[in-house]
Amino acid sequence: MTRQNPIADALSTIKNASDVGKDGCIVEPASKLFGAMLGIMKENGYVGDFEFIDDGRGGQFRVGLNGRINKCGVITPRYSVKANELEYWETQYLPAKNYGILIISTSKGVLSHETARKNGMGGELLGYVY
Repeated sequence: MTRQNPIADALSTIKNASDVGKDGCIVEPASKLFGAMLGIMKENGYVGDFEFIDDGRGGQFRVGLNGRINKCGVITPRYSVKANELEYWETQYLPAKNYGILIISTSKGVLSHETARKNGMGGELLGYVY
């Protein structure tokens, strides 16, 4: 099976495991980009600890779940956003103001939309979690 969008597969694995009440899941293949996204999700309290497992192929992440994810997904196509457009995209993907996060790839790395707004930065939308 060829993977068209590994980040979408990873986020759907996390969502499905969270929906059935599991306390963890294995996500593969691992990538630096998805590791940075997991870091943002952990920082905002949506997932617990995660660790990289080198299996000799693409690698895996073991992700601890804490039951705080209602929905998460990837945003395709990866829209480019300016700092002053973040509020529009918040209304498109998040259910309410100050509820959930957009994950954005910026020139300073992967950030949540709140951090990007504080720094006055734009970037490319990767995904959302709430």
